[in-house]
Amino acid sequence: MAKKNTSETVKIKLVKSVIGAPEKHEKIVKALGLTKTNRVVEHSKTPAIMGMVNKIPHLVEIVE
Repeated sequence: MAKKNTSETVKIKLVKSVIGAPEKHEKIVKALGLTKTNRVVEHSKTPAIMGMVNKIPHLVEIVE
């Protein structure tokens, strides 16, 4: 099993509501663990997570 590097994390913030967004985008936001606007979640920086963020750049932003 590969070692996880916990220093490689990314904070993701939901900046726009998913009301009116396609169902696919709503599912991605829910999979990221975001429920309300201006909420921030922290995930490890993996290709899967970054791919989800790249699908919905108009709804989320990366917080430094």
